[in-house]
Amino acid sequence: MADPGSPIQAVSLPDASVMMPLLNDRRQAQPQDQTSQWQPVLRASHEAWHALNATLRYSYSNVLLVCVPLGIYAAEHGWNPAAVFTLNFLAMFPLASILTFSTEQLAAEFGSVIGGLINATFGNAVEMIVGISALKEGEISIVQSSMIGSILSSILLILGTSFFCVGVGKQTVDINIDIAGILTSLMIISCSSLIIPSALHIADQGSHDANHFANDYILNLSRTTSVILLIFYLLYLFFQSYTHSHLFTEEEEEDEQGDKLNTWSSSTVLILATLGVAVCSDYLVDSVDGFVEMLGVSRSFIGLIIVPIVGNAGCYVATVQWSRTGKINLAVSVIVGSTLQISLFVTPFLVIVGWIIGKDMSLHFDTFETIALTMSVLIVNCLVRDGQTNYFEGVLLIGTYVVIAIAFFVTPDSAITSVANLA
Repeated sequence: MADPGSPIQAVSLPDASVMMPLLNDRRQAQPQDQTSQWQPVLRASHEAWHALNATLRYSYSNVLLVCVPLGIYAAEHGWNPAAVFTLNFLAMFPLASILTFSTEQLAAEFGSVIGGLINATFGNAVEMIVGISALKEGEISIVQSSMIGSILSSILLILGTSFFCVGVGKQTVDINIDIAGILTSLMIISCSSLIIPSALHIADQGSHDANHFANDYILNLSRTTSVILLIFYLLYLFFQSYTHSHLFTEEEEEDEQGDKLNTWSSSTVLILATLGVAVCSDYLVDSVDGFVEMLGVSRSFIGLIIVPIVGNAGCYVATVQWSRTGKINLAVSVIVGSTLQISLFVTPFLVIVGWIIGKDMSLHFDTFETIALTMSVLIVNCLVRDGQTNYFEGVLLIGTYVVIAIAFFVTPDSAITSVANLA
């Protein structure tokens, strides 16, 4: 027993962590286990929310996403063809924008060669999907017109608008003559290859068995030409991405977007957008006949003017923005590159697809379409090859496109068909 008069001695107690190890383990292990268990779910939820947020904020056209379910509902419940066509047409704008966004994200994740292949496959996915849908329905004339229309829209309307935007307030604007020369030469060669079957059919107009020639030899020539054009495009990708990549990376687009998606998020968005385009394009093509009858417009006008608006909407907005900030070389490269994708990849690809599914699509275009394409390519080549441009050249290109659009709007299909038959 301690002496009462002695000072109180401090009693040392064991550490609390030693006294109650089990209690601490229960208090700490439980939350850690729960957190580690839910981490993958939380991470996936965060990635999904980030992908959704970035996709919706990519373009103002996403406000039209409401037209996707409306267009499907209208088609399934028998609304009038004009409403079905209009709703699904409007629905294609945000879907095309989302396709562009996801394609850019995926291409940025891989190297230049793989990225080029991704852009080649999905950069014009809208045109390919709409073309395949029209092929399945036997709407070969709409497929052919949409291919010509997409090229005309790129080299006349979009390029003209870019020249106008960059040239306002300036005497002249310099263009990289090396890139312009290479791309315009490729454009002339590719478009010339496209119209050779049509020119051969016109040259055979005096033959007694012209119908047999058109239905047999022209078809075989078109398929052979399509295979050659696809080989040309693969070599062009190799040229652009590997052997002469320095020519195409002289001026790169500044990274203005902070939103970046990982590979899985980009792939998911791409797949969903592709499915949406496929569904809406089917309903769009199915309603063409009723739309033509109700409004009295020609089918050639729909294929040449209306359908390309959807596929080129994203390119139009992007190139105009680049031109306004002075990036005219980048705009010209993208515009002519898109034209090469249509002429060297999408069009021959659709000919091969038609061959596989038993739909005889050839490269025999209408005479007026062939003339319009030839003159437009020559005009663009003359304007670009000198390495300079101004706003007036842009006005000339836009005016040429408007004249062609009016010509197809006022000309009925019967007149175009009769001219083609006479040829």
